Amino acid sequence: MPVSVVIGSQWGDEGKGKIVDLLSQEVDIVARYQGGANAGHTICWGDQTFVLHLVPSGIFHEGVTCVIGNGVVIDPVAVMEEIRMIRELGYEVEGRLFISHNAHLIMPYHKRIEQVREQARDGGAIGTTGRGIGPAYVDKFARTGIRVVDLLDRDVLRTKLTRAIEEKNTLLRGVYGAEELDVDAIIEEYVEFDKRIDPYVTDTTEYLCQALRAGKHVLAEGAQGSLLDVDFGTYPYVTSSHPTVGGCCTGLGVPPTEIERVIGIVKAYCTRVGNGPFPTELEDATGEQLRNVGHEYGATTGRPRRCGWLDLVALRYTSMVNGFTDLAITKLDVLSGLDELKVCTRYRYDGKETTRFPSEVQTLERVEPVYESFPGWQEDITEVRRFEDLPANAQRYLRFIAEQVGVEISMISTGPKRSQTIVDRGLALAAD
Repeated sequence: MPVSVVIGSQWGDEGKGKIVDLLSQEVDIVARYQGGANAGHTICWGDQTFVLHLVPSGIFHEGVTCVIGNGVVIDPVAVMEEIRMIRELGYEVEGRLFISHNAHLIMPYHKRIEQVREQARDGGAIGTTGRGIGPAYVDKFARTGIRVVDLLDRDVLRTKLTRAIEEKNTLLRGVYGAEELDVDAIIEEYVEFDKRIDPYVTDTTEYLCQALRAGKHVLAEGAQGSLLDVDFGTYPYVTSSHPTVGGCCTGLGVPPTEIERVIGIVKAYCTRVGNGPFPTELEDATGEQLRNVGHEYGATTGRPRRCGWLDLVALRYTSMVNGFTDLAITKLDVLSGLDELKVCTRYRYDGKETTRFPSEVQTLERVEPVYESFPGWQEDITEVRRFEDLPANAQRYLRFIAEQVGVEISMISTGPKRSQTIVDRGLALAAD
């Protein structure tokens, strides 16, 4: 069986958690391939709402195995807290959750360095979550990181940590004037963590490749969104890893030839958390309405999200980079009640119009969005289960998206619950 990949097509917060939860009913394994506890996937199950930061969204489905791959940076406190929460809800975790032995760990000094660095940047802050994700990836690629496998040998762990903390303390004290960290306290904390995490640790690359050879269906989920990719996003206002499709291969160790389906998750409008260019941002009553109706506050940080109209220039770009096979449109219901909808189809830059998405910040900050307008709809669509039952104006809006991007729409979310979804791989919404 093949690998299907779920990817955020915008700046994150597209509703990937719900779509992964929905698709988990059809797969054997759900695997997370990058990011860390800076990402929050919200799932509505019955009358309950869950936010998962590290454990894949498929954990609430009996018979589904979940994997945290080597491309993820793991916060021990966060992952053990999630495991505790899932158990208390009555779901079995041991034997159903595997964590890569090669995954890197987020250490206390990573969080501290990120926090003091953001404070020192002042007006030039990137807008990170302060969870230590960036510094953990820096150490990974500087080849000084601590991996899960290092927990197995206390002497090795002490040697590596002592060297790392001495270096970080010099930075904290000498550059930022911050308090130093205690080596022994950190070692004891992580030795204790090893005792708790050991039942879940395995060679997940071998596990996944054997599962694929055995005919298992793997659903891979990324965190954040494509426009936050460290290479293809709006650098430097990006994350420290690859939410795009290539990150699936390097973050899990699965061959690209195994990937058959790449689902782009598209919020029916755009949002962004933190700093960075946002061409279609609305700083008016409409933007406030989208924020309030859509409950646009970060699942991880609680920060209000910046809201704006759908940007098809950006969506065509992320579709090109990822090779989307189909799209899942989320939060369509949030647009109900608006008299007029706008969609950005091109940019104006230095007096000329272009359909190219300039990921370089200095250009993107200066573009002017060029919109096409559509009549809105007033009907409540949260109980609609068939495309043809949507208001005519909603159908027109969706068809326009599919035609502009050149990719069919296979799922439409009309509310936060799993049942509030139109699902049909045969939706003929893309251009011929």
